[in-house]
Amino acid sequence: MTGKAAGRMHINLASPFIVEMWVIIFLVEFVKGSLLVALLPVYMENILGLSVTVVGFSFALQYLGDNLFRSPFGWVMERIGYRWTMTGALVLIVLAVGMIIYAKDAATLSVACLILGIGTSPLWPCTMTGITELAGSTESGSSGAAMGAVEMASLAGTGIGPIVVNFMMDHGGQSYRAVFLVLMGCAAAVSAVALFLPSRIAGHAPRAAQDMHGDAQADQHRPFQPLQSLKRTFRQVRTSLKVSRLLFPALFLQAFAIGLMTPVVTLFARSELHVTPNQFSLLLIAGGGITVLTLIPAGKLVDRIGTTVFLNIGFLLAAGSLAFFSQVRRLPLAFMAVALVGISYALILPAWNAFVAKQVPKGERGTVWGLFLTLQGSGMVAGPVLSGRLWDSVSHSAPFLASAVVMVLLAGLHLLIVHRTKLKHFNS
Repeated sequence: MTGKAAGRMHINLASPFIVEMWVIIFLVEFVKGSLLVALLPVYMENILGLSVTVVGFSFALQYLGDNLFRSPFGWVMERIGYRWTMTGALVLIVLAVGMIIYAKDAATLSVACLILGIGTSPLWPCTMTGITELAGSTESGSSGAAMGAVEMASLAGTGIGPIVVNFMMDHGGQSYRAVFLVLMGCAAAVSAVALFLPSRIAGHAPRAAQDMHGDAQADQHRPFQPLQSLKRTFRQVRTSLKVSRLLFPALFLQAFAIGLMTPVVTLFARSELHVTPNQFSLLLIAGGGITVLTLIPAGKLVDRIGTTVFLNIGFLLAAGSLAFFSQVRRLPLAFMAVALVGISYALILPAWNAFVAKQVPKGERGTVWGLFLTLQGSGMVAGPVLSGRLWDSVSHSAPFLASAVVMVLLAGLHLLIVHRTKLKHFNS
């Protein structure tokens, strides 16, 4: 094999699109993590005197905006390209942070959180679509390493943001306004980075010209008709999306398993493990740090070996380690369990995204990725609701055991999907 051909085997992680999206994802998650985890809960309750109910409602609006607008922004991206879709959306984050700085009432803050969610909504549809197109232009069609890289950026931003903000507040003596202005500057910087994104990559043009009418050359002077374009989009998605129906519950369950754990991890650590804040931070580092450090190596192995082995091992390891974590009451064992959970997610995340990417048809990739991510995101809405009920009504271990059961179900669904796909290819 020639050197040139070998270079096209896998996605180049140093390609401009991957690097630019890495920076954008890191900064967006840095800003969002800082706001949602470290700043807004305390600021809204202690400084503005708003109730916890208002805080929860505002956060729900943020997630609603992020989830509902993923597919619409994916559709827009297919027509106007990556650069202007991302730039326009990220400017909304600057607007949202600006509104938070001057907000004095619940209504303004709630609207700001909704705008923040809308501003972040095209991030993953654009990222996943771009990586899928880059993978399609390589000989292997593999995207595991690239998926691992962007997941690493997301986890790093989400984790580092609150740490930096807490340090600024506790040791730097900064006021809330000063910290908000720093985050506003980060949001402005990420909007500027988005201007360097390409309109299209890997030879895939935005579909705006095609959607003007059937033949772009013949009809390029005729006006754009959004309703007709939407009808064509739905028709194309319906005819080109030939995936196993089992993929849809699997998408929901993948995020649902995480949603079951998210609201109660801190409560479990304090009430059952009796850890100090510093010990809890070390637990998070043990789990999240291992995940971040192993995502790219795991992704590269996914590209070489395939997704099936990694998902089978990852789902079952996650199920076992979550069940183990739910039963431990000694700190050393808790560190062991959390490390195993971190390893399992390092195996799952790049492999799962690469697996889903192979199910996305070539036509309307942005729209389909948006649909998939919206469905997946709905699991993050339902998970915390059931988690709270299990915690209050069953036991403190129940949410983690439920998440372990979901992981076993995911392993079974994945095997069925792979088996049906092989049968379909064999019969065809």
